[in-house]
Amino acid sequence: MRPLVFLALLGFAFADPTVYFKEEFDDGWQDRWVESKHKSDLGKFKRSAGKFYGDVEKDAGLQTSEDARFYGISARFDKFSNEGKTLVIQFTVKHEQNIDCGGGYVKLFPSSLDQKDMHGETPYNIMFGPDICGPGTKKVHVIFNYKGKNLLVKKDIRCKDDVFTHLYTLIVKPDNTYEVKIDNEKVESGELEADWDFLPPKKIPDPDAKKPEDWDDNEKIDDPNDTKPEDWDKPEHIPDPEAKKPEDWDDDMDGEWEPAMIDNPEYKGEWKPKQIDNPAYKGKWVHPEIDNPEYKEDPNLYSYEDFGSIGLDLWQVKSGTIFDNFLITDDVAFAEQFGKDTWGKTKDAEKEMKDKQDEEERKQREEEDKKRKDEEDTNKKDDEDEEAEEDDDEADEAESDTKVPPKIEL
Repeated sequence: MRPLVFLALLGFAFADPTVYFKEEFDDGWQDRWVESKHKSDLGKFKRSAGKFYGDVEKDAGLQTSEDARFYGISARFDKFSNEGKTLVIQFTVKHEQNIDCGGGYVKLFPSSLDQKDMHGETPYNIMFGPDICGPGTKKVHVIFNYKGKNLLVKKDIRCKDDVFTHLYTLIVKPDNTYEVKIDNEKVESGELEADWDFLPPKKIPDPDAKKPEDWDDNEKIDDPNDTKPEDWDKPEHIPDPEAKKPEDWDDDMDGEWEPAMIDNPEYKGEWKPKQIDNPAYKGKWVHPEIDNPEYKEDPNLYSYEDFGSIGLDLWQVKSGTIFDNFLITDDVAFAEQFGKDTWGKTKDAEKEMKDKQDEEERKQREEEDKKRKDEEDTNKKDDEDEEAEEDDDEADEAESDTKVPPKIEL
């Protein structure tokens, strides 16, 4: 290989990753993010590391601060297309409020986004991230907009539902495959065409094919030689043989007396002939398929001509979610390392701080419970002592009243 060609290939192999967007919410973040004004009562975001963290500055992100609110905020970046490139979308989410119902996902918009009017119906390219609502919805959304329709992933990808910070990564590749990672570990992957309804099916049932009229697909049939026994038919209910007409029953006043009905122990139910193998059985008829004339392969399912903004468009019942460490790039390895350098370096310390807080709260509760119990015991003893004194006083008074006065001799 010629040296010049080798150096060129070497330079390509070690080319710097393209970072389209990165946000760690350091100084000046307010200048980079625009809050939507679509509704007057949208919830407010604030910069915070929350109640527990690994590093108060590094873990500070964008936190929802008002309960039962819609939220809308976005940031713009230079327009780009992912055609022919890998697309990586990554960020961290921390539901420290132990969220009961609310979104934790991001949306990628085209550059035409009107940031101040962003809302739930605003068209987007990709939506990705966790969504929790009650015990039934704990999923990772991966939604692609394709020809004006929002397509949901057909697989159930479970999200994290604890109170700690987690790293979410979506990788979309030019070969129309994808991968979803949580905490830098793969949790799902596959082909775009298989796991979303981008395209109509390749095969459809042949509209001209019909099951032959003489096709018998009954595996079992009634035994024609089986006959119902003569003593089979018995009534389901019979008069109670132990029932007796009350002595005070008046037929003229009460009507004709009839004994109560009970289940007939000899009742056998509806008779059915036994089943035997069907000698004419041909198996289950399978509808023949043909190529779908409406199917047309699209090698660019993964591709979007225009990315230009990222936004949080959410509803939350209980606020407190913190978003941080946003990254959009074309390099999977770079995204993984960025996750290790941010989330990876503070996650253990975050858990240690939370565990310490929980232990302190546990001790405080125990002290409060002990103090309350001691007070209750003291009050109970005081009440018992007071009752005892009252009983003694009453006994003394009773004894005084029953004493016989001394006899006086004349």
